[in-house]
Amino acid sequence: MDTIVKKLTEIESAASAIVRHAESQKEVLEREYQAKRKSFDEGMERQTTASVEKIRGELDQNLKKLSIGRENCGDDSITALQKEFEESHTQYAQDILKRITEVS
Repeated sequence: MDTIVKKLTEIESAASAIVRHAESQKEVLEREYQAKRKSFDEGMERQTTASVEKIRGELDQNLKKLSIGRENCGDDSITALQKEFEESHTQYAQDILKRITEVS
């Protein structure tokens, strides 16, 4: 009977040792997991920031191009209107004078 009790005690001691080892391994694995997760999060943050900066840069370039295009378009319109005025200002003046002097 002593040998059975002794074996059961040995089995219980071994089981307790296994549980303690598993708990310590669980803590180690948890720390490793946290470190890997933190590293992954930091990497994703860097990638996201880089992507956002790239998109902002492209947006700024596109806005500058649009702004320059509008300025040029405005300049072209003004130039065309000035040219038309220079070519037709005498006719415009005559038309205005005719309308003023007409009897309604």
